Amino acid sequence: MTGDGTRAVRAGLPEPRANEPALPGPAFAAHYHLPGEVSGPYTYGREANPTWAALETAIAALEAPGGPGAEAGAGTEAEAEAVTFPSGMAAISAVFLSQLRPGDTAVLPSDGYQLLPALRERLEAFGIAVRTAPTAGDAQLAALEGARLLWIESPSNPGLDVCDIRRLADAAHRRGALVAVDNTLATPLGQRPLELGADFSVASGTKALTGHGDLLLGYVAARDPRLTAAVRNWRKVAGAIPGPMEAWLAHRSLATLQLRVDRQAATALALAEALSDRPEVTGLRHPGLPSDPAHDLALQQMRGGRFGCVVSFVLPDRAYAERFLTALRIVDEATSFGGVRSTAERRGRWGGDAVPEGFIRFSVGVEDTEDLIADVLAALDDAACS
Repeated sequence: MTGDGTRAVRAGLPEPRANEPALPGPAFAAHYHLPGEVSGPYTYGREANPTWAALETAIAALEAPGGPGAEAGAGTEAEAEAVTFPSGMAAISAVFLSQLRPGDTAVLPSDGYQLLPALRERLEAFGIAVRTAPTAGDAQLAALEGARLLWIESPSNPGLDVCDIRRLADAAHRRGALVAVDNTLATPLGQRPLELGADFSVASGTKALTGHGDLLLGYVAARDPRLTAAVRNWRKVAGAIPGPMEAWLAHRSLATLQLRVDRQAATALALAEALSDRPEVTGLRHPGLPSDPAHDLALQQMRGGRFGCVVSFVLPDRAYAERFLTALRIVDEATSFGGVRSTAERRGRWGGDAVPEGFIRFSVGVEDTEDLIADVLAALDDAACS
């Protein structure tokens, strides 16, 4: 059984051939030579591309139950399939729109990603009922009766609450519902939803999976080939295909996934610990903190001490938060998370999250831990004195 780092480096690569690159360059093709009857894996550019195929093989290897880092004697690896998309929202939409029909019911987190309310409006316009409940306390359990699809986000974005994925998945399956988990924040190295009982693991590859803030990407992984076939067919019909250059860049970036995730998780925990001593900081959340309400559950279902790169906290008010962000020197004020460069933002500026005006979502990069913490603490001092 290979470890996380080895798998991330080798996943999806072709068999070595003399004088050929280890990772073939992107294939730019709208059509392929197709003599005679339609056959073979590549027929038209909207349906398949060898660059996507290699990336999908790699992601499936990382998301599969019993994959990298599994305990010795855990048995053979269960296969998974992955389907890639040009953005995380395209991947999310593919799950909902390939699985739900008018009259169905979906259950969503009320504290999830800020575009979920917009998705809810669209689903309801299509005749699909939507119920919501918070992530914490497995509150979605109470909304499952009669549902066709349960959507889980754990840890949640931006509040960093955690729910018991296995418990929710078991309850949903007993009621005949499918289960999808947004695994963006955790990455497949930090959490494997398919192993915890989910039918779909979905993520925005824009974030930590690729980690460089230079491309948009999304994916859906599943074990049931009928589910992935439906998702792949939706991609074909909707035309929501990733660009070959983005797919190639994403595959290239997987080689450093473990290095980035481990460094970011360790620094995020150190930053959270440093912030816990600051009197102006309230509402501090990071699943790795022993004092965090989600810590015990995160220990059970998140892997290898990888609790994510995001730390959230609240400063006294909007002006205080803006002074803090302005004073940062090696942190970019930007949205998104998971990149190699640390970013922070006052999340309330978007208006889509139920957070206080002084709420900060901080994404830890791969800078030296001591430098990053010193910059944050100095910025807090500056904000207090202004």
